[in-house]
Amino acid sequence: MIEVGKHADLEIVKETDFGVYLSEEDFGEEEILLPMRYVPTEAEVGDIINVFVYRDSEDRIIATTLVPDAVVGEFAYLKVDSATKTGAFMEWGLPKDLLVPFTNQKRRMEAGRWYLVYLYLDKVTDRVVGTSKIGKYIEDIDPEMQEGDEVSILVAGETEIGYRVIVENKYLGLLYKSEIFKGIKPGHIGKAYIKKFREDNRMDLSLQPVGYVAAIPDASEKILHLMNENE
Repeated sequence: MIEVGKHADLEIVKETDFGVYLSEEDFGEEEILLPMRYVPTEAEVGDIINVFVYRDSEDRIIATTLVPDAVVGEFAYLKVDSATKTGAFMEWGLPKDLLVPFTNQKRRMEAGRWYLVYLYLDKVTDRVVGTSKIGKYIEDIDPEMQEGDEVSILVAGETEIGYRVIVENKYLGLLYKSEIFKGIKPGHIGKAYIKKFREDNRMDLSLQPVGYVAAIPDASEKILHLMNENE
């Protein structure tokens, strides 16, 4: 089933002068317009293409081949394009900015600044919106996760002792400044390793594999690479 705010593989079922219409079996008879400027050059009826589905400024469900910085159910570190009494409008890779309503702002957002937000589908408007009040979207740590596991991270913000990070788009973790040996900043996306689980349902992380046995092979490969590069 097609979901607003997410990607979908849809079939081209009709061509027009202003774009193509897309559909899938589970979506009934309704068709979604993909404007001509987003249609791949050699696309034709019957082709399956991957698109992002959202509502445009006229509240129509529409598709695009542009890839947004995040989809519904994900966190993202985005820049505010403009701030109004209604809310903040954030750049997220699409022509129509992402709205973060004033009631969804942990603190008043300012134009030109970057913030961590979570994207969800508003049940009333059926539109994708953001919120900087992320607490209720943080999940309890999966009991199957283990120390030493490699995880994906999004650096959310800086503290006195380190950086708060979103782990696997679900959990909260911390990287300590004293253990960081390369430049990172809020918005950085990368990999880290679970160092320790804490009692407050958070985890301490490391940018290097945890433990002597895990770290040495990685260091050895880098040293050999540098030696070969410099003969």
